[in-house]
Amino acid sequence: MSYLDKSIKEIYEALKEGKVTSKELTEEALKRAHEYQDELNSFVTILDDAKEEKVTDNVLSGIPYAAKDNFSTKGVLTTASSNILSDYVPVFDATAVSKLKDAGAVMIGKTVLDELAMGGTGTTGHTGVVRNPWDPKRMIGGSSAGSAAAVARGIVPYALGSDTGDSIRKPAGYGGVVGYKPTYGLISRWGLFAFASSLDHVGCFTKTVEDAAYVIDNIKGIDEKDMTSFDSSNINIVENLNNDVKGRKLFYIKEIVDNLKDDKVYYDNFLKVIEYCKELGMNVQEESIDDAILKGIYPSYMAISCAEATSNNSNLTGIPFGNRKEGHTPDEVMINTRTEGFSELIRRRFVIGSFILQKENQEKLFKNAQRIRRLIVDKMTELFKTYDGCIMPNAGSIAPYFNEEHDRLSDKYLLLENHLAIGNFGGFPSITIPSGLVEEMPVAINITGPIMSDDMVFNIAKKLEEKIGFVPLSVKEEK
Repeated sequence: MSYLDKSIKEIYEALKEGKVTSKELTEEALKRAHEYQDELNSFVTILDDAKEEKVTDNVLSGIPYAAKDNFSTKGVLTTASSNILSDYVPVFDATAVSKLKDAGAVMIGKTVLDELAMGGTGTTGHTGVVRNPWDPKRMIGGSSAGSAAAVARGIVPYALGSDTGDSIRKPAGYGGVVGYKPTYGLISRWGLFAFASSLDHVGCFTKTVEDAAYVIDNIKGIDEKDMTSFDSSNINIVENLNNDVKGRKLFYIKEIVDNLKDDKVYYDNFLKVIEYCKELGMNVQEESIDDAILKGIYPSYMAISCAEATSNNSNLTGIPFGNRKEGHTPDEVMINTRTEGFSELIRRRFVIGSFILQKENQEKLFKNAQRIRRLIVDKMTELFKTYDGCIMPNAGSIAPYFNEEHDRLSDKYLLLENHLAIGNFGGFPSITIPSGLVEEMPVAINITGPIMSDDMVFNIAKKLEEKIGFVPLSVKEEK
């Protein structure tokens, strides 16, 4: 087995012992990035001039990684997978990128996303569709599509992503890797291109829960450039990974899980995970939430995210920066730039967001969406007074084929495919881990906990991961 396919801790130990060098790891990661690019289209930019780093006492030092292409990277093309930014090269690093640089990590590329992170399919980036390493005829999901595919394929041991509704956790589940979204503010969003600021989170993809813990412990922390960040020095994830979970209490939401019962194999997989929880000494109970509120998750998410996206992206005019189009007046420049620079999907979302933000529509549309958000967050917060976490199926199906249609008004779609947005509504820490295979494709479960309980959420996930014994694709094929 290549050292690149081992865990971060194992790679680091091999580096310290001289069994492999940072240069060798970097060259192999770059080789793999090129080798799988035609098949997967994971990368917008592959950094062939990436240099090895000195191995220090930091566990991430000398190890290659990839970053989603909506993280600002100094001197490196950063497009957010949109034509409007196709030639944009930032002059500063995002805080998360800067922290990894300080840790001695080696960035080998920037990964494809749904344009401006607005989408869940991995199909709308300006450089083309991202495909699932388990089956290239299927989606990997989005918006952090390239990062998920790169880790699932074993190109890099970990990758940065962003999550606004499920953009890390959904593709992690489809790709058979770990995906983590923190408590809101645990990780600075400085330098992450804003989509919907009240929902955006920085997180990561890894092959194991422990690997994710190492990454997050390195990039978390208060940042004076991000007023929403907080002092998390009392949250020590790696240190608490192996605590005993006996006596922990979890719940799942009946109205959502009931929609999985038609898919017996997938449902049985979820029940098996519940059994594992009980074998570990945890108590798992079923809880109900008003179905009408739950069905409001998706429309509320769309209303809030479109409104915030419209505001956040109003600076993409082609005048201060970006791929400017010609015009006789400043207005013409902006109209031509935005018309040609954005895809139809993005233009549609901006029109919806502008409509929602109109003064005469705010009460009925934007504020009502916020009220539904508040009802959901209050209910989850109330449940978290009794329970340590919520355990749920990560999605309603295995990764769909590209031509597969969903009934977006069905209960199954509204609930099973969108419930992960609850974690964004409340800023709750939320982790997705693989739970097995259905039709030779990975399925996953998600664990969400109260705010600032990130170390406990990791601890529960680690113990369940050990019970499940899932083997990632890259490791499976190497064996």
